[in-house]
Amino acid sequence: MSSSLPDSLCFPGLLLCQLFAQSPSSVTVELGGSVTLSCNVSKSYSSDTLVWIKQPSGGPSATTVSFKNHETSFYLGFNNKKRFAIDRRGDSFNLKISNIDASDVARYYCGGIRDTSVRFGSGTSIRLKGSGSVSRRVEQQPASVPVQPGDSVTLQCTIHTETCAGEHSVHWFRHGSGEALPGLIYTHGNRSDPCESSSEPGLPAQGCVYELPKRNLRSSDAGTYYCAVATCGQILFGNGTRLDIAGRLHI
Repeated sequence: MSSSLPDSLCFPGLLLCQLFAQSPSSVTVELGGSVTLSCNVSKSYSSDTLVWIKQPSGGPSATTVSFKNHETSFYLGFNNKKRFAIDRRGDSFNLKISNIDASDVARYYCGGIRDTSVRFGSGTSIRLKGSGSVSRRVEQQPASVPVQPGDSVTLQCTIHTETCAGEHSVHWFRHGSGEALPGLIYTHGNRSDPCESSSEPGLPAQGCVYELPKRNLRSSDAGTYYCAVATCGQILFGNGTRLDIAGRLHI
C-alpha cells in the first residue's frame, strides 16, 4: 500500500468507514510486549469471510489470518498460535499479538471478502517504543469553497511528514451527490515525487503542498474532493474540501 491502494478504501464521513471500524490509528508497544488490534465488524458482514492483512513499510502485503464459520486459518509465518490469536465475539474481530518483535512493525487492515469484492478498515499501525516513529498527517483547507459556474479554483493538500525513504503516491478522489463511493480523478505519481515545500510558519521541514487545479467549473464538478497519500506503508487521508457550486445542494 506504499505504491497502491486497497480495492475499497475508508473515507472520512462515509458509510464504508463503519463496515470495519478500527481504532486507534496506531499503537506503540514495547519489545516483547502484547497488543490487541481492535476491529468492529458491521452486521452486514458478520457471516462473510473476515481477514487481517499485514502491510509492512516498503514490503508486500500478506494475509495474516482468515475467519469463517467459526474456523480460524493462519497463513505464512503467522501460524504460531502462541503469538497470534483471534477474538471473535459479537461485533468484534480482534487480532492479539504476543511477544512483539521487530518483524511485527507494520500496518494491519481488518476486512471482509464477499464474492469478488473486498472491503477494508482504515488500518492500525504497530510501532516499537523508542524506535523513533515517523509522524505524518494530511490536511485539506478550507473545508468548503463556494464558487460560480465558469469559475476556476485550486484545491490544496498539505502533507506534514518527517523524512521517510521509499516511494509515495498522491491521489485525488471526488465524491458526488448520490454516488456510493468516491471516484479516482487524478494521481500525482508512484515515485519520489517532488513537491512544493510548505512556507507556513511552524510546519515540519518536510511539509509538502500538492495542488489540484479545476478550471471552468460546471455543476457536474460539485462534490467533496479527498486527497490521499500512500507512503511509508500507510494510507493517509485529508478530511476533504467541498466545492459548493451555485444552484447545487450541499454534498
